[in-house]
Amino acid sequence: MASLSQQTRAFASTARPALRPARLSRRPAMAAQAALSQDELKKQAAHKAVEYVKSGMVVGLGTGSTAAFAVDRIGELLKSGALKNIICVPTSIRTFEQATALGIPLATLDEQPKLDVAIDGADEVDPNLDVVKGRGGALLREKMVEMASKQFVCIVDDTKMVAGLGGSKLAMPVEIVQFCWKYNLTRLANLPSVKGCEAKLRLNGDGSKYVTDNSNYIVDLYFTTPIKDSAAAAREIAALEGVVDHGLFLDMVDVCIIAGKTGVEVKERKKK
Repeated sequence: MASLSQQTRAFASTARPALRPARLSRRPAMAAQAALSQDELKKQAAHKAVEYVKSGMVVGLGTGSTAAFAVDRIGELLKSGALKNIICVPTSIRTFEQATALGIPLATLDEQPKLDVAIDGADEVDPNLDVVKGRGGALLREKMVEMASKQFVCIVDDTKMVAGLGGSKLAMPVEIVQFCWKYNLTRLANLPSVKGCEAKLRLNGDGSKYVTDNSNYIVDLYFTTPIKDSAAAAREIAALEGVVDHGLFLDMVDVCIIAGKTGVEVKERKKK
């Protein structure tokens, strides 16, 4: 396993951490209370997911507010001795920093190319357990780590459930190279499989261009209705030169843990 300084270079040497998009406004007290309730749901799902982690495993650590609860839980269990001899592969600089602060042993895919389980959140989950990910900007590393895992456990609260991907009317991200980004933004918007979507370059709160951990840009696609054929959309988007990857994670989730007001539900992907 590489030293901490070597790992730091591996995660951060090719990129500068991007500024986080600023919140648009302060929420009233009632909304803040609802947010706390949603955080509790996320924590319940995350703690349930960590039950899939056993001593001696290699574990993928996701990125985002829900995945952060799972990272915290793994750190607690390591400290207490309930978990031993695990190695974790983080999916972003942010998760790397969180796990390092908790004393979690870390590696990269170069050192641990085969993982036992990956735990991560999602932005949308459809009835087939296909998901949209990447609104936190880490979609490329998330997909790499989760594709290298024997089992992908997805953790969400029930607000992330949709009838079809794109149905939340929030962003479906596409990571693209910086070179000629306007050209690729236009080509993305004109693809037949996503016809009618609105394509926007992701910006930080100060108006500067958002840059991923991999020094790329993100184009966010917004839909008024769910994507009719997400598999076709995934193929068409990926086929464009200059596209690095997209936020459609299809046929990847093995287990989805959904926390709602009535408790935690565990759904498993139907075997084909």
